[in-house]
Amino acid sequence: MFATAVRYFAKKPKPKLKPIELKTPPEQTQTISRVIFDIVKEHGPLTIAETWEHAKDVGVRGLTSKRHMKIILRWMRERQKLRLMCNHVGPHKQFLYTTWFTNPKAMPPNSNADSSRPK
Repeated sequence: MFATAVRYFAKKPKPKLKPIELKTPPEQTQTISRVIFDIVKEHGPLTIAETWEHAKDVGVRGLTSKRHMKIILRWMRERQKLRLMCNHVGPHKQFLYTTWFTNPKAMPPNSNADSSRPK
């Protein structure tokens, strides 16, 4: 019990991040976020790389780079449009973006996603 309390108080708190302020116009941000939401909703839980591939295929206008997409994904998480879940694949963790309405129990395990991709 004592060791648990010591470990708990020895941890540093998570740093408080300020809210994300996007530099794109609100209309463009709304369009990009709607397209990204539709991609995640249609193709199920996706990693950042898979989301970027789908976004490139769709050709989202105004989305300048993968870094820009990651900022918008974080902004969407902040506004609870998307959620981030962790999928443990053996000793590794895989972070997946999904909509709030997706039931994580109903999703098939995606353990061999990396092996099925063409190199």
